[in-house]
Amino acid sequence: MASSRSSTPPLMGIHEVGIGVPDLDAAIEYWQQFGYRVGKAGRLAAEAAQALYQVDSDLLSVRLLHQTADHGLIRLMQWEQPRNEGLGIGSMKVRGNRWATTMTADILTILNQAEEADRAGLPVRYTMPHWEIIYNKERKMRPFIDPAIGVREMLLLQPFARQVLFQRFGYTLPHYGDINDQGTFKASQITHMGMVVQDDSKKTLEFYEEVLGLLRVRDDVETTYESSQAGRQIFDLQPGEKFFVTAFDDPRSSVTDWQAARSGRLYIVRFPEAQTVPAQFDRTQPGCLGISLYTYQVSDLTAYRDRIQSSSAQAITEIGVNEFGDRSFSFTAPDGYFWTLIEG
Repeated sequence: MASSRSSTPPLMGIHEVGIGVPDLDAAIEYWQQFGYRVGKAGRLAAEAAQALYQVDSDLLSVRLLHQTADHGLIRLMQWEQPRNEGLGIGSMKVRGNRWATTMTADILTILNQAEEADRAGLPVRYTMPHWEIIYNKERKMRPFIDPAIGVREMLLLQPFARQVLFQRFGYTLPHYGDINDQGTFKASQITHMGMVVQDDSKKTLEFYEEVLGLLRVRDDVETTYESSQAGRQIFDLQPGEKFFVTAFDDPRSSVTDWQAARSGRLYIVRFPEAQTVPAQFDRTQPGCLGISLYTYQVSDLTAYRDRIQSSSAQAITEIGVNEFGDRSFSFTAPDGYFWTLIEG
């Protein structure tokens, strides 16, 4: 299908990250530390949940808001009968993996909490905040003379939260995350969400650009075991292994002007097919605990369903009403990931 952005109904960045949790109150308290607050709550009976999410279980959900953000929100989903425990603190190097990235102005406070959790024997996995150059990688700087421009980035895995946190140094992006200074961890809404695929042909990536109408802003940015200590630790790279990153943005973003970048970005980490990357889609779909769903909000749901119906997506549901009263439908993208679109 040829790309036709002018005829594509508008969508923005990823609207929500859906997280399966066993205890709504505990999950709400956790995410409040990152500046979120309670919004809508809603229920679905098992029959309706089966029709929309392919899960035969009653569902109680709470939507968490972050300041005035219209994307990067959180949907906590408490299933009466969860499918499984999700990925927990298991490896990030699995197909089906999902994670959420958040900007913070105080990454050391989060590291302190992770170390205390580890000391207390709680299930947690984390990395030290590694220094990474994101933009202008070829720039030559004089240490201790020129400003250091980059990020500190760390992984934080817990049973029901798979997070990457980053703190900027020496630069700003006006549309990429809005920190809540009143929150304990001085954090923004979720700025980007990730997935892992294996596809040397890159054919499955076309779905996000040509069918959903997203803007491909970065493509085939290579990370090797040797080039990035952060990438090595976050994705359990072994010597000689590598991956590539493709990023899809809100169409209002820009390919050429990095200052116009917008949060809500979809990061797809693509491993070569020759590497061993097991599939665990059955642990990262609705009904599972942990991060198990991404949603987009669109202005014309029927038009989007028609587009997706004509694509290579699978398991496309009828349009129904979700637990918050929004018109919605779901599908499985060609790469195996489950999505839900919401009209708004």
